[in-house]
Amino acid sequence: MTTREILPQPESTYQLLLDAARTWPDGVATQWMPDPADHTRCLAWTYAELAGTVTRIANALTALGVRRQDAVTLASASTSMLYAATLAAQAVGIAAPVNPALSGDRIAELIRRTGSRVLVTAGPELDPQLWHRLLGVARQAGMTAVLALRPDGAHGDPPALGVTGDAPADASPDGRGPVVAYLDDVIAGQPVGHLAGADLPAADDLAAFVHTGGTTGAPKVAAHTHANQLACSRGIALSSGLAPGEGVLGGLPLFHVNALIVTGIAPMFSGARVVWPGPAGYRDKALYARFWKIIEHYQIAAMSAVPTVYGTLAQVPVDADISTLRLPIVGASPLPASVREDFAQHTGRRLLEGYGLTEATCASTWTRPGEERPGSVGRVLPGQQVKAVRIADDVSWADCAAGETGELVIGAPAVFAGYVADPALGGPRVSREGVVRDGWLDTGDLGSVDADGFVYLAGRAKDLIIRGGHNIDPRVIED
Repeated sequence: MTTREILPQPESTYQLLLDAARTWPDGVATQWMPDPADHTRCLAWTYAELAGTVTRIANALTALGVRRQDAVTLASASTSMLYAATLAAQAVGIAAPVNPALSGDRIAELIRRTGSRVLVTAGPELDPQLWHRLLGVARQAGMTAVLALRPDGAHGDPPALGVTGDAPADASPDGRGPVVAYLDDVIAGQPVGHLAGADLPAADDLAAFVHTGGTTGAPKVAAHTHANQLACSRGIALSSGLAPGEGVLGGLPLFHVNALIVTGIAPMFSGARVVWPGPAGYRDKALYARFWKIIEHYQIAAMSAVPTVYGTLAQVPVDADISTLRLPIVGASPLPASVREDFAQHTGRRLLEGYGLTEATCASTWTRPGEERPGSVGRVLPGQQVKAVRIADDVSWADCAAGETGELVIGAPAVFAGYVADPALGGPRVSREGVVRDGWLDTGDLGSVDADGFVYLAGRAKDLIIRGGHNIDPRVIED
């Protein structure tokens, strides 16, 4: 393959990983810093090693009873094994990443809604409070297994995992509670070269349940198929033009769809190398003191972050050679003009704005280098469609003229499978009713598409607060 060719689209994200491991077996897939304060120290995985670990975790999940239609809840700060477990859950079931900062009640509701039976979460070394909180949630939810993650670079014997007090609980022989164990232990001895007891996923199989504010802001869980994730990821890879081995910075949390797709799956298509700067990522204030040195040391070519991160970076003195950074991507919430201008003046790099929704998997538009237009979120990604429509009182749609403001709709293989329905209500597990019409997703965003195909946002058709890249329903706050 040449430096700008990418892999063809496979049937599943797991097959994509296998293809990448076959194409670049010794190429570095991911690098994980245990602590950004010691930024030159990292744990590196080749594509072959990543594929092997993901396969072992997938086989362990199968041994714990996970099947194709079963969800696996993942709630932790970012670690190499959380990333691998997310890909493994998609290989044999459905990954359900969860924000660990949510309340126990909210996480319990997500576990109930998704029907998850296995929980992968931060162990007591990573986050002792979260560990004990979610262990209780898992027991109350009747989950079958709770798997603890250790910090990257951890050495020595880990602390015992307690169900109550300090009692060890690496198994549940009485059958009244979940299996509780370290993920590292349950994968020991599992086959590394093939899925044992599970068929390869198909393109239309569900891959992930991602919680989101929804197009209206009301808390929802969006269902992605493998085809959804691959279509979006391949469009990103085609547009970014990354070469094998080029560095991508992945500082968003892995429960965020941008981290999962832009820095988790899309780089596999081109053999890129993703650098994860510590378990807290961009939320670690200590990261910014060494940020530009990290860019230089790891030869970062691309990064993806929300506007608040770039606003902070515009105030951090550039104390390193950042000449490799050519794709600073911004999205998830509107980009203030002041942040765009300050960052460009401070770094000599122009932010490349994108636009998307969890309901369209992740990204639908992106600004290519040299095509920056103030106010525009770029052109549509390959394989997707975006247009503005007028919605009449009878709810019929009519396409807007070029440059005319209307409600933005997205049509593409990346449009999601639907929202996960409450299992207590019966009916289909996922539904797109009222959100997708004739294959077009109603985004709830107002905007226009000019004659050159550039998309411009003009606000929301419905009330919605976007803070730090997360959609928030104002009614939740009012209540």
